[in-house]
Amino acid sequence: MEAATKQRELSGEKARRIVEAMRASVAVRGIAGSTFEHVSREAGVSRGLLHYYFGTKERLLVEVVRRDSEVRVARLDEPLARAKTVDDVLDVLVSNLLDLIENQPGFFDLIFEVFTAGRRKPEIQREVGELFNRSRDHVAEILRAKEKEGVLSLRFDAESIVAFLFGIADGIALQVLTDPDRNFDEVIEAGTAAARYLLTDE
Repeated sequence: MEAATKQRELSGEKARRIVEAMRASVAVRGIAGSTFEHVSREAGVSRGLLHYYFGTKERLLVEVVRRDSEVRVARLDEPLARAKTVDDVLDVLVSNLLDLIENQPGFFDLIFEVFTAGRRKPEIQREVGELFNRSRDHVAEILRAKEKEGVLSLRFDAESIVAFLFGIADGIALQVLTDPDRNFDEVIEAGTAAARYLLTDE
């Protein structure tokens, strides 16, 4: 608990450099090769600072995923708030996914790496699970708001729909990044059709 509290206290420029250095290191070396020595050198901070605030490499990874997840969700807020039709909502969701795959593939690298780490360490699994729950809850609130506006007509509860959509998105990302030469247009189309069914009773 104390380590987690210290972790939350770190903010500002140093925190940004540390998170970016860890993200970049995992993309190049993977989790196993991303040591505090590498990260501290690339972030321009002492290794002792990383130990003090994060305690373990896995806790630093959770912080990176937390910040990336917040950015992922925040990028949906404004465009979804402006959406006037179900097509607008679908356009936002699909374009956001494609942009992440094309321009920020490291986000998915981290998700899959931290998932693997969590399978071995229950405390990491719990923390990452809480992060995902907060992300799902946030997007579910947006969907409920759009339903109240008459834009959507949800077929199931909002949290279940968001969990399904996130699962589909992450699965598609995994396939695209694994097989970049394949054309996934029809896969995206199928996923969009499934999302439309969940979001409207048309």
